Amino acid sequence: METLYIVMPAYNEQDNIKSVVEAWYPLLSGKSEASRLVIADSGSTDSTHAILQQLQGQYPKLELLSDTGRQHGPKVLALYDYAVRNHADYIFQTDSDGQTDPNEFDAFWQERHAYDAVLGNRCARGDGKSRAFVEKVVCLLLRLYFRVRVPDANAPFRLMRAETVGKYLAKLPPDYNLPNIMMTTYFAYYKDRVCFKDITFRPRQAGVNSVNIPRIVKIGWKALGGFRRLKKQMD
Repeated sequence: METLYIVMPAYNEQDNIKSVVEAWYPLLSGKSEASRLVIADSGSTDSTHAILQQLQGQYPKLELLSDTGRQHGPKVLALYDYAVRNHADYIFQTDSDGQTDPNEFDAFWQERHAYDAVLGNRCARGDGKSRAFVEKVVCLLLRLYFRVRVPDANAPFRLMRAETVGKYLAKLPPDYNLPNIMMTTYFAYYKDRVCFKDITFRPRQAGVNSVNIPRIVKIGWKALGGFRRLKKQMD
């Protein structure tokens, strides 16, 4: 059987985390015994971590990373690195805010042998027009900088061969804020076998999003410099 690591970053998700674990954990069934649900929760100021520790008593394949720093991007990179180092065959990344639907995972899993990465495409978004606009701008920038065309660069619903992810991890600094955008870019630029599948993207189920539009703009502005540096490495 193949080993699957489902990985999620978390930050102040006390209102979502229990239901998210309950929804995603059953997807480990039918995979190898080494498969895991791994959540990176470092820096939360609410009860997220305490809830996760309690859940570990009920879910033995639930593992926690608590030393990754607070930011979303570094958490995602740390999760990818953890999965690769622990010999996962496949990595599936999603977020812990309840916006993605685990019922849509199986369609991705069925495609795993045909592609190096099966990536979500949020054709309809429940998180607002402003975030959809930001994603369109990102895809435009990727076309201008890297000459790649993708419908959705940053969807937190992605099944990837761990071997493919491992090829690109070393290209990104561990504190990089936009790892999924660059992973998508690498997949397209180096012509890996990639498929985009439409997914449901619901409104946040509970709690408050820690990344607001002003912060997205700030991260995006900083990302432009990062794009230039990373492109030089690719040329």
